[in-house]
Amino acid sequence: MGYFKKSAGAEINKSLARLGALTWILIYGGLLALVWGVWVERSDEDTGWLMMMGGALAAAIGFFLIYIRSKIKE
Repeated sequence: MGYFKKSAGAEINKSLARLGALTWILIYGGLLALVWGVWVERSDEDTGWLMMMGGALAAAIGFFLIYIRSKIKE
């Protein structure tokens, strides 16, 4: 994992590492909640819809954080 390895003479920016971790947690967690909401919607429409919207929102925020990270200069 070269992303977290220290190169010669460079320090790891812990804030950027946390941002990267948060990004992927939001994306994968949001997509999991979205799929789980589709499955739950068959038995409880309101709860399933709420889970799908929450999951989609979390994933969208994660994708937006990828864009934000691409604009940050180290």
